[in-house]
Amino acid sequence: MGVRRATDAERLKSEDYRLLAEFRGLLRQFLVFSESQARQIGLTAQQHQALLAIRGHGENAPAIGDLANSLVIQHNSAVGLVNRLVEAGYVVRREDPADRRRATLALTKGGETILEKLTAAHRDELRRMAPLLKPLLAQLQD
Repeated sequence: MGVRRATDAERLKSEDYRLLAEFRGLLRQFLVFSESQARQIGLTAQQHQALLAIRGHGENAPAIGDLANSLVIQHNSAVGLVNRLVEAGYVVRREDPADRRRATLALTKGGETILEKLTAAHRDELRRMAPLLKPLLAQLQD
């Protein structure tokens, strides 16, 4: 995925730059909000993302490799992250009954509780930002 140049038919206009700047600004506001919320509850932003990725993985409990892919980090970084979450009492490793060499991840009751608080706050912030994002995204489709 490299940077590509616009063709003549796709020439960028000042409006394109304004839209991208506004979109990135809104994304950054959300990320700053998210990092602050995680910090207030005693987590790093990456720990919050890990809890959310584990909970949001669906019916099949994720393994560390799945978590690494979700967070776009190296496997060994995911191992360290999981170790810290296990030590904090937010995550447990379970032996995968289908493959005893593989461990899956699940949230503890404490992990569920802390993630629920963060997710509710994030949902509220997204709802607050939606009226700002919707027209911006609509303009990008024109």
